[in-house]
Amino acid sequence: MSNTHAARGIDTSRPHSARMYDFYLGGKDHFDIDKQAAETVAAAYPGIFVCARENRAFMHRATRVLAQEHGIRQWLDIGTGIPTEPNLHQVAQSVVPEARVVYADNDPLVLKYAERLMRSTPQGRTTYIEADVNNPEGLLSAPELAQILDLNRPVALSLNALMHFVTDAQDPYGIVGRLLDALPSGSALALSHCTPDFDPPTWQKVTDIYTGAGTPVQFRSQKDVARFFDGLDLLDPGVTVGHRWRPDLSDKDEPTQPLTDATVSLWTGVGIKP
Repeated sequence: MSNTHAARGIDTSRPHSARMYDFYLGGKDHFDIDKQAAETVAAAYPGIFVCARENRAFMHRATRVLAQEHGIRQWLDIGTGIPTEPNLHQVAQSVVPEARVVYADNDPLVLKYAERLMRSTPQGRTTYIEADVNNPEGLLSAPELAQILDLNRPVALSLNALMHFVTDAQDPYGIVGRLLDALPSGSALALSHCTPDFDPPTWQKVTDIYTGAGTPVQFRSQKDVARFFDGLDLLDPGVTVGHRWRPDLSDKDEPTQPLTDATVSLWTGVGIKP
């Protein structure tokens, strides 16, 4: 996508994290400025492509586990990003055709492609709302959400590669807490979060690139990622590196070469609300 085809309302003066992520996944829904920033990140951290792929694979596995083993039939996916098939609702509805999914993102480019996110099974429902995780009350009170999700029944809150874009100054733990407070017992949190734990100098470079491009980030340690699950019952194997969370030999994204923790650099976990 070239800058000359910028859609109305889309800021192409600076790179955007969702469009950079699209580049990491090999997509085509990004602009030259996003490609340049993403290539700068990749020069500092070549594992970014593996990290992005493993993040998607974790989302697929966590969604299947929650649908198959924990009876989840509703999902709230915040920080959806540009659609990349299979999307969360396609994974969920392949297990339970009646699954309902609400996607939320604050990037106008994601809104432009939202029709891809609303191709539901006849039995299920999906919708997309333009909302910001930094305003959880506004997101939860959106009328579109109420049309799809019954907040009296368990909901899986899906926060994939999102919370490292919420710095401590923005109260990330308070935000996740307010979202979970609105959900009943039996609900779930599925979360992935990039980490500097395995290679601090490299991740400092990545932090500097994103922050310098106008997108502040805060990559967190395992201990700090685990805090998001306070009060929840963590599923085995706990908070672990992405490729180690319930590895599935049938996963289509199985790598052709062995993965290392440092290459993936992504903490993942799933917890159930008591």
